[in-house]
Amino acid sequence: MSWTSFKKSVNRTGTKISQKIGAIEKTVDQDFDLEEQRIKSLEAKCEKLHKETKGYLESMRTLSSAQLRIAETVNHFYEDSSDNSLVGNKYKEVIDRLDHDCRTYLDEPYRRTVNEPIGRLCDYFPDINEAIKRRNNKLLDYDKQRAKARKLIEKPPDDTTKLPRAEQAANEAREMYESLNNQLCTELPKLIDLRVPYIDPTFEALVKIQLKFSQESYDSLNSLKNHFPPNSEGPVDNNVDAVLQQMRDLAICGMS
Repeated sequence: MSWTSFKKSVNRTGTKISQKIGAIEKTVDQDFDLEEQRIKSLEAKCEKLHKETKGYLESMRTLSSAQLRIAETVNHFYEDSSDNSLVGNKYKEVIDRLDHDCRTYLDEPYRRTVNEPIGRLCDYFPDINEAIKRRNNKLLDYDKQRAKARKLIEKPPDDTTKLPRAEQAANEAREMYESLNNQLCTELPKLIDLRVPYIDPTFEALVKIQLKFSQESYDSLNSLKNHFPPNSEGPVDNNVDAVLQQMRDLAICGMS
């Protein structure tokens, strides 16, 4: 920060303090305040959406990796079982293919059509916030110059040139403030209105990617049904309980 910028920052801090104690009148612009609240709300929602979309992709990667590890481990269980080794191998083949599809057909399209567009939208907000900050600083400068001019009107100085100079400074400060304020009041609502047309194609891409990947996952896993015995269609709990009972009947399980 340059020395000039530092002095301006200190002076503006002093103006804020004077406004809090009532020494300087504060300009209130309810229309702008409303637009600022709306843009802050939009920024928070966009940042949350960006975070959640990144989290979704990371979760899908984690899920795919976990499925792959399970498939590898399950396949080891069937290695010595000639009757059921085929289903273990087939399951691993399906999961290997789904893991490849996740990295190839979900990961890259998702980043390109969902995550990155939302990230680019979030990238606009630092510039927007900087513009709002400049506008607020110019408003502080205007309030300060206006207060100086009013004091000179209430207590005319001996130097008759002070008041015209103060009024000119106040007018220049007002023009700079109003220029930035009018621009923001015009463009902030337009930016907010563009949020839906911008998000719509991204949301559509999200749904289509989820649908395609989920459908392919279902079809691939559903194909494994043919590798299980026909009588395995009953409740899983009953099948598990039957095997557990056979294990309990073994002498080694009752030695304790």
